[in-house]
Order: sequence, then C-alpha cells, then structure tokens
Amino acid sequence: MLDIALLWEARGLILQGLWNTLWICFLGCLLALSLGLVLAALRLANPRLFGYPVACYVEVCRGTPLLILLFLLYYGGPSIGLRLDAEIAGVAGIGLYGAGYFAEIYRGGFKSIAKGQLEAARMLGISPWHTLIRIQIPQMARLIIPPSTNQLIILVKESALISIISVDDLTKNATTIVNQTFQVIEPYLAVALLYWLMIELIARGGYALEKRLANRQPRQAAQPGATHANG
Repeated sequence: MLDIALLWEARGLILQGLWNTLWICFLGCLLALSLGLVLAALRLANPRLFGYPVACYVEVCRGTPLLILLFLLYYGGPSIGLRLDAEIAGVAGIGLYGAGYFAEIYRGGFKSIAKGQLEAARMLGISPWHTLIRIQIPQMARLIIPPSTNQLIILVKESALISIISVDDLTKNATTIVNQTFQVIEPYLAVALLYWLMIELIARGGYALEKRLANRQPRQAAQPGATHANG
C-alpha cells in the first residue's frame, strides 16, 4: 500500500520542487524558442555570413548531452569569470541546448513555403518584414507545431538533469525525501505523476493550437466549376 501520509508530510518539498521545475522549464523553453527563431532567420537571411556558424552551433547542440552543457555552465563557468546560480545555469542550459533543435525546426518550416509566394510579395512591393510577419510565419506556424511540441516535451523531461547541479527541482527534492524517510516508491511515483501532468498539458496545448491554426487556414475561394456557374 502506498503511504499517502508520507507525501502529505513532504508536500512542502514536493511543491517547492514543482515550482522550481515549472519556472526553470518555462524560461528555458522560452529562451530556446526565441533563440532558435533568431538563428534560423539569420541563417536564411544571409547564408554566406551566418550559414556556417549557425550550422556548427546546431551540430554541437545535437552532438552534446545536456548534462555536459550544464556542467560547463555551472562548474566550468567560474574558471572564465562566469558565475551563475544553479537555477540560472539550468535556464541557460535548457535554452542554449534547445535552441539548436528549434533552429532546425524553424528552418524546415521556412523552407517549406513556396518560393513563388515570396517572389509575388516582392513584386507587389511588400517589405521583407511584412512578408515575414504576414506570409512566412503564419504558414510556418501550422507546420512546426507538432515537432515543436515534441521538442518541448523532450526538454521538460530532460530538465530533470538540473538536479545534478544542485537545483531544488522535483527530482532533487524527491531524492531528499527518499534519503530522509528511506521510502523510495512514493516520492518518485509522485514526481513521475507530476511530470506526466506537465507533459500532458503541453501535448494537449500543442494539439489545440495546431487545430486552431488549421481552422484559420484560408479556404479555397471557389469550388471547381464555381467560376462558370457565376458567369
């Protein structure tokens, strides 16, 4: 039988860990989404100047474990004058790590837009900025929601690694409860349930956003044969 009373007594540590996990994941994912968009835009805007550096950054992110990046930021930072709190190092690590993946997701979304639309926008005198805001991003958004949702889920699950750099997140606080009570199952089951709830919210939010954007997709102006019928 599960000892629910133990979890109630340890609710302070669990809630503290949940709060730390939530705000660190939120800021880290927000940084990853924003920086990834900047990297993708730079790479596409000027491939000669930014193509190789951004490609190198993406490959480093995809080839380096998040834990190593966290170690470099938190333990290696002081050797070069960079002293970060554990929580800030966690946000930066998640953001920098995820940005490489989101840069590729964005790039794929931009590349999927037909070049004819961009050429037509230039011929009509539409500025590059308005082309980006009105044409490229709305179409790209519908395409990148599923892979972006999956990547956010991965980042949230991998955020458990921040416990290794002494962040009082869900995983670390659950381990503290285990060390104090010698009860293993209840604390880790509670943490697993909370992570599952976070992941479920992200997945459902992504699905709802994808459905909403799909419903906004412009419908075909006329069905086949409509022109002749109206004529």
